[in-house]
Amino acid sequence: MRSLPFLAALLVAAPLLTGNARAEEKLNIVAAENFYGDLARQIGGSHVAVTSILSNPDDDPHLFETSPSTARTIADAKVIIYNGADYDPWMDKLLAASGKPDRTTIIAADLIGKKSGDNPHLWYNPATLPAVAKALAADLSKRDPTNAAHYNANLKIFQSSLEGIDKEISDVKKTYAGTEVTATEPVFGYMAEALGLKMLNYDFQVTVMNNAEPSPTQVAAFENSLKDGSAKILFYNSQVTDEATTKLLDLARQNKVTVIGVTETEPAGQTIQTWFSGQIYAVQKALAARTQ
Repeated sequence: MRSLPFLAALLVAAPLLTGNARAEEKLNIVAAENFYGDLARQIGGSHVAVTSILSNPDDDPHLFETSPSTARTIADAKVIIYNGADYDPWMDKLLAASGKPDRTTIIAADLIGKKSGDNPHLWYNPATLPAVAKALAADLSKRDPTNAAHYNANLKIFQSSLEGIDKEISDVKKTYAGTEVTATEPVFGYMAEALGLKMLNYDFQVTVMNNAEPSPTQVAAFENSLKDGSAKILFYNSQVTDEATTKLLDLARQNKVTVIGVTETEPAGQTIQTWFSGQIYAVQKALAARTQ
């Protein structure tokens, strides 16, 4: 038979063990897109567990379909981050089916004043990620005040890294503002605008984004911008390659227009910072080569 002192020691230790277990629990965050998931990991660090729903850079995000496992993943989340502006409408349906009073929902579009009908590729807008990071750090600090200093320190590091990217953007704009470019879709639109580039054929891009057929007039204008040398760069969504896109890429190359692929999800093995910097460098390199 156990002695009373031994049993008493167990009773005292039990709450301590339970408390330690609770302290080690990580806050569950689900991001609709993997770049928001990367952001969440950079802000939350070792105190969060992050799941990104759209994470395969080889998949077309527009063809994504939810599954029961997706619904289960969302049901367990304390914090949800998604894009909004009709980019990921399936999130609204999943959240409506899985209400949770203590869950925080961070919608990028709401934070920067974007709505349905706007270009939904908001992460390329330099205002978006800082706003999402700030909102997330504030929520994590409120939920977990013990580690608030950790979240705020990570926020400052993240903000500083984006300031470095802003400097790269500013350098390109300073040298190449007004340069005409075009794109098969408006994926890179916000970043192109930040770089000071003049985007041609935007009506064509919106039509394609909305899964409609461009008019003969739109197609002719696009092709002429490649043939007559107006467009110096053709951006295309490397996750969506169809017959029409391939034709435009071939036409661009025949007319010595630089082709740059951009993606809607963060490539494997990269961070937001390396992903953005790599694309900005590709633009800078392409424009510099044309002036030599």
